[in-house]
Amino acid sequence: MQLAQINIAEMLAPIDDPIMGDFVNNLDRINLLAEQSDGFIWRLKEDDTINSSTIFDNIFLIINMSVWRDKIALHNYVYKTAHADILKRKKEWFHKFSRMHMALWYIKDGHKPTLEEAKERLYYLQEHGDTPYAFTFKSEYTEQNVINYSKK
Repeated sequence: MQLAQINIAEMLAPIDDPIMGDFVNNLDRINLLAEQSDGFIWRLKEDDTINSSTIFDNIFLIINMSVWRDKIALHNYVYKTAHADILKRKKEWFHKFSRMHMALWYIKDGHKPTLEEAKERLYYLQEHGDTPYAFTFKSEYTEQNVINYSKK
């Protein structure tokens, strides 16, 4: 099993607006850092999808989706690398969400999650909270206790 994740963020302005400039200027560096991090397997790239904004019906939405060896590897990248410095600045570029904006779930080795699948997991988490089907970093779910779980 591997860990999939989606997180979304709603930009304060269009991507080419000066407000978003410093975020955009750091994207390649932070994406490369992810790809070089221990436990990284795959990430959604613009050429992987025709128009990801249509999945959520919001042209100001940025979608980040990736697959990792496990929750520890993803957690280390998010909170223990230069990514954490960018994360601390999110209020400069993004609106605050009133609902959950990130979801984790386990997938079979080699599976590449679709945007539709990720949206379903995120919405399920928003409605039901942490479950083996979709959960957050704070949950205690591991691949061992989700293998036999099916959405009810």
